[in-house]
Amino acid sequence: MTVDEANALCEGTMAGLIGFRLLEVDGTRALARLEVRPDLLAPNGYLHGSTVTALAETACGFGTAMSLPAERRSRFTTINLQCNFVGTALDGWVACEATVSHAGQTTQVWDARVWREGDGRTVALFRCTQLLLSG
Repeated sequence: MTVDEANALCEGTMAGLIGFRLLEVDGTRALARLEVRPDLLAPNGYLHGSTVTALAETACGFGTAMSLPAERRSRFTTINLQCNFVGTALDGWVACEATVSHAGQTTQVWDARVWREGDGRTVALFRCTQLLLSG
């Protein structure tokens, strides 16, 4: 799967709704970004936490998919996630780098960092566990 094919898969989904753009991906790392828009802000004017979580989880998901054989790339699901928010964004762009920390036969654990592109300040630290489904 190419980056363009992955981004096309996002159309009409949550990832497409928030403007998720995959930049690089392989079976151990994914890099993505999105533009901070007014409709992605919480009522208090800061970037909504669910937007940050969706960016990180989607990046981790594409990394997981690319780690699997082509016929199994949709055979996984998130079974746990944790997101620690340490900053926010009001505008500009945020980016996410996801890396695999554990690549087992039945589970994978991915860590991600989300940051503001303008100044490099961290917005969130994220971790998720993916269950690899049989079949």
